[in-house]
Amino acid sequence: MPDTLSDLRRNLAEAYRIVANEGILDAFGHISVRHPGNPNRYFLSRSRAPSLVQADDILEYDLDSNPLVPPTVRPYSERVIHGEIFKARPDVNAVVNAHSPWVLSFAANGVPLKPIHNKAAFLAPATPIFDIRDRFGATDMLLTTPAQGQALAQALGTGAVVLLRGHGHVAVGPSVKVAVFRAYYAEFNARLQAQSIALPGSTTYIEGEEAVRSDRTMQRVDDRPWALWKSKVRGRTDKP
Repeated sequence: MPDTLSDLRRNLAEAYRIVANEGILDAFGHISVRHPGNPNRYFLSRSRAPSLVQADDILEYDLDSNPLVPPTVRPYSERVIHGEIFKARPDVNAVVNAHSPWVLSFAANGVPLKPIHNKAAFLAPATPIFDIRDRFGATDMLLTTPAQGQALAQALGTGAVVLLRGHGHVAVGPSVKVAVFRAYYAEFNARLQAQSIALPGSTTYIEGEEAVRSDRTMQRVDDRPWALWKSKVRGRTDKP
């Protein structure tokens, strides 16, 4: 846990740049973290390309996704994704909304992700797929109302990842490190799964107790990939 809210803002801004650098977010997408001292609040950047996010871009919201201080900059229109998931999942302390390409392909084809690699064991038994059209008809594919955020949270259920047709995926975790890890390895697993199901024979997935044990182990070593990813973006800033 960060020592201060200033540290939290710096860590969250760094998470944005990490996930952008690893190709999980592009010019769009966002990451939030729950307030460590007040579970009814969370932090999220202003509307900005992830690779440009800095600590002073981070805004504070209540769980209805209202900014605590009237912003002088534009907030993300999809912040209800974060607020409604935090409401529905007290165990979740970080949310990543990503747009990585291989995961999008699975969502478009209605094929759930299933873990074929131990680092993606959190996908077990299979990811739900959220199609906004089923509940709300034709939209611009963005989730901007509380009802849409609630529907996504319901689709996620108790899982770690939900796929969004035509949009991307959402990964959650008990910390920003774990949520980023899951967003990254969902894409990693999607590439492997696509290759595997294209080969002759049947794919063997990680299931049951194997998945539980693997996910537990990976959460204990999340500092290792975080340190690597952090080293790649260290010192990057949009300021002179």
